[in-house]
Amino acid sequence: MTFDTPISRAGSHCSKWDMLEPLYGLAPDDGLAMWVADMEFRPPQAVQQALEKMLAHGVYGYFGDDRDYLDAIRWWMKTRHGWDVAPEWVFTTHGLVNGTALCIDAFTKPGDAVVLMTPVYHAFARIIKAAGREVLECPLVIRDGLAKMDLAAWEQRLSGREKMLILCSPHNPGGRVWTSEELRAVAAFCEKHDLILVSDEIHHDLVYPGQKHTVMANAAPEIANRLVMMTAATKTFNIAGAHTGNVIIADPILRQTFANRMNAMGISANSFGMHMVTAAYSPEGAAWVDALMRYLDGNRKLFDEGISRIPGLRSTPLEATYLAWIDFSATGMAQTEFIERVQKTAKIATNYGASFGKGGETYLRFNIACPRAMVAEAVSRLEKAFSDLQ
Repeated sequence: MTFDTPISRAGSHCSKWDMLEPLYGLAPDDGLAMWVADMEFRPPQAVQQALEKMLAHGVYGYFGDDRDYLDAIRWWMKTRHGWDVAPEWVFTTHGLVNGTALCIDAFTKPGDAVVLMTPVYHAFARIIKAAGREVLECPLVIRDGLAKMDLAAWEQRLSGREKMLILCSPHNPGGRVWTSEELRAVAAFCEKHDLILVSDEIHHDLVYPGQKHTVMANAAPEIANRLVMMTAATKTFNIAGAHTGNVIIADPILRQTFANRMNAMGISANSFGMHMVTAAYSPEGAAWVDALMRYLDGNRKLFDEGISRIPGLRSTPLEATYLAWIDFSATGMAQTEFIERVQKTAKIATNYGASFGKGGETYLRFNIACPRAMVAEAVSRLEKAFSDLQ
């Protein structure tokens, strides 16, 4: 396939495009949807063929015999990430927001606090608060243009009620690929303060050339007794609607605790997602991801070059993800003004930085996983919307 091919998604019950007008006041025919974190691309052909095989059979019963599914997950983690996973470690949840919610339910109690490294994926805070837990925001610091952990400052924020830390690796927003040293440092922080570490690695395959993601389980194997890993093919292969994620737990005590909560809530996976994941985690899927990242790297460079031409705007150097993180602070504009220029003048729908927590107030997040022509159009519109600064 070519990633340049435009695909109309309006009218397909697509959150990204069909909610564009209700939420942003933008019509799909002239607005640019650069908010929801899915891609404008079809998945590998193997995924489509797996679904077509199901449709041709025409009977949609309960899924059984998950050996091929588990083997595909294990093959992918070993070949792409050097991580050995035993089949009994793998749980299947309805995506990783659901997986995170189950971890909060299984390993904390109402009134406990959960540590977030902000700005970070907005769903984390939402589900923590909905579960009657407290969010402890530990802001990242910007050094040399990149987000860094400030563990010494974070220690001063702890109250003793904290029971869990959720790590986003690679980080969303901002696309940081944490180094092995940084991962070991946060692992030691969790060990020192007796925190369960939930490592959300949903973007671990979406890493740009020259960068290397390290799986937390490999970076700090000594903390297996407090580590919960989360991965998902749905982000990698643009099959988010399958709502299929994996919580992977090596420690038998943590694993039993998590299994008890899943069983108590009657959660089981849907067969469509399991067939799609089995097909995606394959040599064909690997070739597709490699081609995808080469294409996204071109989009990233084009978008960054355009942003660099607009005084007052700064693009965070993306090491992973397709979610550009743009800082508007040097424009001197209030948040309402730069949002209005992007949304009303340029007609681009983005994610507001403030929704990601402390440190995100002067940013907007742009999804650049789209045909290159759409990235070029977004750059052109932004240059016009901020032309008075040039």
